[in-house]
Amino acid sequence: MLRFIVLAQLLITLLYLGKFGLVTIFGAVSFLFLTYIWITRHSITKDYSKLQWDEMPWLYDGIARMANKAGIGMPYVYILDDYIPNAYSFGNSIVLSLGLFEVLDEDQILGVAAHEIGHIKNGDTILFPLVAYVRYLMLFLSIVIAVFVHTAVSVILSFGLYILYELERVKFFKEREFKADETALYLLDRPFALKEALEELKYYEDLRMNVRASALPGIEPNIERKQKKSFMATHPSYDERIWKIIVEIEGRAFRDTLK
Repeated sequence: MLRFIVLAQLLITLLYLGKFGLVTIFGAVSFLFLTYIWITRHSITKDYSKLQWDEMPWLYDGIARMANKAGIGMPYVYILDDYIPNAYSFGNSIVLSLGLFEVLDEDQILGVAAHEIGHIKNGDTILFPLVAYVRYLMLFLSIVIAVFVHTAVSVILSFGLYILYELERVKFFKEREFKADETALYLLDRPFALKEALEELKYYEDLRMNVRASALPGIEPNIERKQKKSFMATHPSYDERIWKIIVEIEGRAFRDTLK
């Protein structure tokens, strides 16, 4: 659905602005692409340290085992020097903050890592930044049309498509979070470890309330969730995820009894 909304916005821009619209689209896409490259190359700072096997063999081996099961290469694993519990992924990399090791046990940390491997496996580390950047493209084109095209129909159509894109973007992100959880359950030796991790992390939400990792170079932090409901929240709540995990595990157990 998102691709059709974007295509409609591009067609409207070309229809009303012609060659100027084509140049505008090309310029905006080029700028966003260069911005993405720059941010990606500067995403690893001195606050990150690359995990070595001898530092935490249980974590390194656990991630390697799950990555192999998922059919992907061994991801780069970085430890973030931050005592606020947090985790996210970008490219072929997983970032785990030191805070996670203060509040979770080894199985639960592997559950968090499995969720991030799920994102990598499902292509979200490519899709999430793409969807985020296209969001800015959609808004920019709507503003250009409003400024240079003086017809109410074109402005209404353009901003209407932008609003529709925002609604579909929220739905898309939530669905991908659930899918990453579902993938993680099949990678873990003890699937309930992810559920337990989420239950534990709920109590530290106030610390993470103002800590956000940019969605542009990768994925927004996947353990960071506000429990307060928001119409435009791009991530499901802890309780929604926990409930779906329970349903998936119990459903799998029931299917196994029928075999």
